[in-house]
Amino acid sequence: MNTPVPILMYHSIAHAPNDATRALSVAPQAFVEQMALIGDGGFTPLTTAQLADAWRAGRPLPERPVLVTFDDGYEGVHRHARPVLAKHGFAATVFVSTGWLRGAYDTGGALDTMLDWDQVRELADIGVEIGGHSHTHPQMDQLADDALRSEVLRCKEIVADELGTRPVSFAYPYGYSSRRVRQAVREAGFAQSLAVGNTLARRRQGPYALQRVTVRRNTGIDEFARLVEGRAIARTFARDRALTKGYAVVRRARQASRKATRSRV
Repeated sequence: MNTPVPILMYHSIAHAPNDATRALSVAPQAFVEQMALIGDGGFTPLTTAQLADAWRAGRPLPERPVLVTFDDGYEGVHRHARPVLAKHGFAATVFVSTGWLRGAYDTGGALDTMLDWDQVRELADIGVEIGGHSHTHPQMDQLADDALRSEVLRCKEIVADELGTRPVSFAYPYGYSSRRVRQAVREAGFAQSLAVGNTLARRRQGPYALQRVTVRRNTGIDEFARLVEGRAIARTFARDRALTKGYAVVRRARQASRKATRSRV
């Protein structure tokens, strides 16, 4: 029950990503090899909801659990990842920014070609959990309270309307959160949420701060094997974690400044 779990964070799966998504875009053949390693290694992929439900209920996890998650909702997840996930029968979670997806709610802010809602439904049809990732993908810890609630609730309502099922899992855009953001997500009715952190997920982190590890375009198969086996995580992401801590201080200062400014108006 207390075993740490690797939660893999993907974004785009693409042969030729654009400059905006390149670093976090995994090549389709690399994704094939990574999923084969998971299958051959006897790992058991879970959805975010399945992991959180098991930890919440105190149930034991299956042999060698791992989570495969995708952020934002890029079209390549349907084109390239869906057939691989279906072939292996793997569970996964896709966190969608509803204002980035192609269709009636598109706000025009997407970084690349995104899923449309028919493709989202086809992902759900093979057992992929569809979670929320805000409406317009802002830095949520920098938003005023009303805007923060709107981002979370708008996302939840659109997913529920399109799929006929209320989403229960959320992922913070950029991985940024705060106590106020986590409270807003919880009050909107999401049962669990994922951050980044680049460390293994543990039950003691709580359901609204579960940590993930980033899979990048330059993640080789040997490094990927270490990620899913939970080896050398701290060393692999030492620089990322140092930068994240430094930027967290900056974001908190910005938020405090905005709050002080609003209180004077």
